[in-house]
Amino acid sequence: MNILVCDDDQAIVDAIGIYLENEGYQIFKAYNGIEAIEIIDDQEIHLIIMDIMMPKMDGMKATMKIRENNKIPLIMLSAKSEDYDKILGLNIGADDYITKPFNPLELIARVKSQLRRYTTLGGLEEKKHIFKTGGLVIDDESKTITVDGEGVHLTPVQYKILKLLTANPGRVFSIEEIYEKVWNETAFSPENTVSVHIRKIREKIEINPKEPRYLKVVWGVGYKVEKI
Repeated sequence: MNILVCDDDQAIVDAIGIYLENEGYQIFKAYNGIEAIEIIDDQEIHLIIMDIMMPKMDGMKATMKIRENNKIPLIMLSAKSEDYDKILGLNIGADDYITKPFNPLELIARVKSQLRRYTTLGGLEEKKHIFKTGGLVIDDESKTITVDGEGVHLTPVQYKILKLLTANPGRVFSIEEIYEKVWNETAFSPENTVSVHIRKIREKIEINPKEPRYLKVVWGVGYKVEKI
């Protein structure tokens, strides 16, 4: 799972990152609210640890902005221990509140608790139909595709190919694998059939199909969607 740590003190961010990475989490780092929002817009984040006092945009404002469109669990982190600050933080959308200095083991326990709750309540389950890499997003529930926010129309076969590759970013599929998984039949000289569909998909999702950002060929092996 991906955790965003946001604090203007780089030493604190690095320390929290080390503890969480030791637990197997992938860490994204931000040093003000604006950077945090940009990362959330670009990456799939499962939990946020947000400091309050930061330059450019503080944690309170960032939390309110995040809560406009997102239910990601958020633990507020602050040197302020007054009840008023805790109540305000929880009222604007924080799920938990921990004061500095904190016990790293307590922070990890709270992180795990929030992630368990998020999973149990369906926050992660709701996104199982979303496949994303960079600006390419596939919503398999509505069968829609967007690239950098712009809708893309694919034929049913093209959609199945792109979904297969995007759901497994970075994995290389041979032409035979693609054909058998999409057409549900044994592949027999499928090279031309698959390559034609790949070319048409590129024309629709790539800015420059000759230099693709997403859908790439691995010569002699097959095709993959780049993990961005």
